[in-house]
Amino acid sequence: MREMMKTDGTARPELTPRQIVGELDRHIIGQDEAKRAVAIAVRNRWRRQQLPDEMRQEIAPKNILMIGPTGVGKTEIARRLAKLTGAPFIKVEATKYTEVGYYGRDVESMVRELVENAIGLVRQKEREKVEKQAKERVEQRLLDLLCPPPLSVDVTLDGANSAEQYERTREKMLAMLRSGEMDQRHVELTVEQKTTPVMLGGMGMEQMDMDIQGMFEKIMPNKSSRRDLTVAEARDVLFEQECEALLDVDKINAAAIDLAQDLGIIFIDELDKVVATDSKSADVSRQGVQRDLLPIVEGTTIQTRYGYVKTDHVLFVAAGAFHSTRPSELMPELQGRFPIRVELKDLTVEDFIRILTEPKNALTKQYTALLATETIHLEFTQDAVDALAGFAFQVNQSSQNIGARRLYTIMERLLEELSFEAPEMKMGRVEINAAYVSERLRDIAEDEDLSKFIL
Repeated sequence: MREMMKTDGTARPELTPRQIVGELDRHIIGQDEAKRAVAIAVRNRWRRQQLPDEMRQEIAPKNILMIGPTGVGKTEIARRLAKLTGAPFIKVEATKYTEVGYYGRDVESMVRELVENAIGLVRQKEREKVEKQAKERVEQRLLDLLCPPPLSVDVTLDGANSAEQYERTREKMLAMLRSGEMDQRHVELTVEQKTTPVMLGGMGMEQMDMDIQGMFEKIMPNKSSRRDLTVAEARDVLFEQECEALLDVDKINAAAIDLAQDLGIIFIDELDKVVATDSKSADVSRQGVQRDLLPIVEGTTIQTRYGYVKTDHVLFVAAGAFHSTRPSELMPELQGRFPIRVELKDLTVEDFIRILTEPKNALTKQYTALLATETIHLEFTQDAVDALAGFAFQVNQSSQNIGARRLYTIMERLLEELSFEAPEMKMGRVEINAAYVSERLRDIAEDEDLSKFIL
């Protein structure tokens, strides 16, 4: 089980902290301190896996608290990190949890969501292993539908139903099947439909120890129906059925629990919103959420529908803007469970320029690709990028600072007219320069009241 967990979980265990930072740099601009912190934390997890069992159990993950305004890259760093390492990852908002006894979600549900994510990862890996066998079984089932075995075999040498002739027919049919010649032929197939999930109660139902849905699936029989499908459609249906039949569910669940326990990452956003304040309107359960979070971050055992999950070695990355509160106002015990603190900096004009052009998913590249579908070749000059960055920085300073998210509103406003007219324009090339940017954004950016609503 341990070997399977390593294979499925650490997709790229050879990555050094420097390489991890380099990969993050391809998508996220700046915030070097935060990138270094998470890179070291991930590498330490790989180092822990190389140790003997006795020492491995003694080494706890060094949880990280990211502090910084919205839109500077806190969530993106954690999300990209999980994709990079192939580790189970979930993002949750601390504000959606309530103290035990209040109507809402309990904090233990984040561990259950992590296990579900791990099962998805392991299941995909296991599915890839059985795909070849599943395709072979699908071919045989399709041949049985297209060329069913004869009810009786004529033993005479020239019998029409001789076994040899039947085998030759199947071989010819198989060749036609593989070449796609049979794709439009129709076959009748029995398709099972799973019982519709039964919704009981609502919020908080994840606390129930028993697998209610699983119980209903066993009690209520699956519905089956005969459907007339083309061979191409039947191939997809049969492939799913065969993959399901070949997967070892118990093995997947056990491996997923190991994966979640040893390599899982839980990103808790908006942690500053559960700091109790003196305001009368403050949510009375905020302090309670912190108390409920504490044992999970410290290390406890959570019961899930797939088995018991220990959180001792799950890596927790928390984040918050902490505008009106400070990290020191969190419970001392909870503070102590986030020993690594990194402060993410406000974005500058230079950062905005780099964000617009350097990352693989830069906004200028996204809009260029979108409008290319209308046969319009969009080109952004350097002075246009400089102007866009200047407007974004200016509006962030004069109104609410929402970081890089301001670029989304700026770009959408800039290209609104062009996006609307694009289907009828049939133009080849459109250059976006500083004059174009200024013409469409200057009035709005200078009118502070208007920019609050539009930009």
